[in-house]
Amino acid sequence: MIKVQFAARAERWDSYETPLNSAFLQAGLDVDLRQDHPAQEVDYVVYAPNSDLQDFTRHSACKAVLSLWAGVEKITGNPTLTMPLCRMVDPGLTAGMVEWVTGHVLRYHLDIDHSLATQDRWAPKIPPLAQERPVTILGLGALGSACASALTALGFPVTGWSRAPKQRDNITCEHGAKGLQRALSTAEILVLLLPDTPDTENTLRAETLALLPRGARIINPGRGPLIDDDALLAALDSGQVGHATLDVFRQEPLPLNHPYWAHPGVTVTPHIAAETRAVTAAQMIAENIRRGETGAPFLNQVDRKLGY
Repeated sequence: MIKVQFAARAERWDSYETPLNSAFLQAGLDVDLRQDHPAQEVDYVVYAPNSDLQDFTRHSACKAVLSLWAGVEKITGNPTLTMPLCRMVDPGLTAGMVEWVTGHVLRYHLDIDHSLATQDRWAPKIPPLAQERPVTILGLGALGSACASALTALGFPVTGWSRAPKQRDNITCEHGAKGLQRALSTAEILVLLLPDTPDTENTLRAETLALLPRGARIINPGRGPLIDDDALLAALDSGQVGHATLDVFRQEPLPLNHPYWAHPGVTVTPHIAAETRAVTAAQMIAENIRRGETGAPFLNQVDRKLGY
């Protein structure tokens, strides 16, 4: 019998116990799922980084740690976590992200804020067609690629940027420092979906914000540290950036005295862009355990050198 430890907060157990056991059964896996297995007997850990489990030293037989979170920046620096680590790429999370990003891109593209602000008068403002509104997405992983495909299907010309070269159908793909300059220079709407690593911190800072077309709109459902907050506030005040919708922050919940709350050029949403769905996430976890038991490579295994 495969011993799987569930290491997350109590409310997560209530949400995941039944979906996980159902997924294991469907995958033909004989699993004993518990929260309290003896550490040295555990085969796999289903893991949330904010759980009480932080020291993996005693998990000597563990074959893999399967994260419930898409982001792994809070895990990769743990020196006791030496076994394979897999991040969550959940179809439900991906669908939620695509819907959220598409909705906010369309909000900016159609200038819905203008309509809301002029309800006391007749003030027509005709938007361009989608084909005339360049969108740039920084990050072409699973989430960025899915969002890029959805926006392309609506007619937007989409440029995607990544650190290393990538190819995506119907998307202009840029990479590296020069590619970042090109990608930003056309971005009337900019979406941030990069991972949080030392190399991506402050990707948007004074120098890179200055490369955007004046009045560009920014959407960040990725990671808070991707943006230099002071630089963004300055760019908003100068008009270089027209508006920013921010879903993630360096400190969460966002402190009540943070200037983002009161700034007229900022929309704050409370980290709701994408949430892992228990049913579809459980299926991904079951598939990775099946792979681990049959010797197949794990899905979405983290590259420790890259940090994602």
